[in-house]
Amino acid sequence: MDNAVAGDAVERLAQVKAKIGAAEREAGREPGSATLVAVSKTFDAGAIRPVIGAGQRVFGENRVQEAQGKWPALKADFPDIELHLIGPLQSNKAREAVALFDVIETVDREKIAAELAKEIARQERSPRLYVQVNTGSEPQKAGIEPKQAVAFVGRCREVHGLAIEGFMCIPPADENPGPHFALLEKLARAAGVEKLSMGMSGDYELAVAFGATSVRVGSAIFGSR
Repeated sequence: MDNAVAGDAVERLAQVKAKIGAAEREAGREPGSATLVAVSKTFDAGAIRPVIGAGQRVFGENRVQEAQGKWPALKADFPDIELHLIGPLQSNKAREAVALFDVIETVDREKIAAELAKEIARQERSPRLYVQVNTGSEPQKAGIEPKQAVAFVGRCREVHGLAIEGFMCIPPADENPGPHFALLEKLARAAGVEKLSMGMSGDYELAVAFGATSVRVGSAIFGSR
């Protein structure tokens, strides 16, 4: 890939990390308490390697099939990579998702929970799991309704034997994300989950202020798609 483009991504990565650090300090949080998930969807391995070379080790992908085309080779070269699935998971892709991803952030219905439980037992591989909450109750968006989220976590644990460790949300694009971040944090406390995946390129600093333990940043690092 073009060296200038690669250099831009590396420079933007440093800027994003610096802003996360500043947001942590502003919120009185421990340095490094908010993990940067670099969202590499639509970018090929050539665009990703310079960012790995700059020290980034946590990445997010939206689609299982796309991730399968580039990440097995990258993970073979860099075994300490942590790969997150941050897009909707179809039940027929559960086998591939469990095999490839280290964290699956988009558990949002019983069928997915059951399929994941089956594959985790079959493969003896346990990716960490988050429940996606549709904090804006948007009909076109994946995620469980907020009023059902705590009970759903309970069913995932008790019925399916899944260790749910976090919540994830994508606030409506045309609304102030702050109340959505606050809602997710409140639900997490009620459900007894510790991790909060919230905040993207436009609002990750605000998400850190509201307690995000990971932020998902793509275009602010890799550029427009």
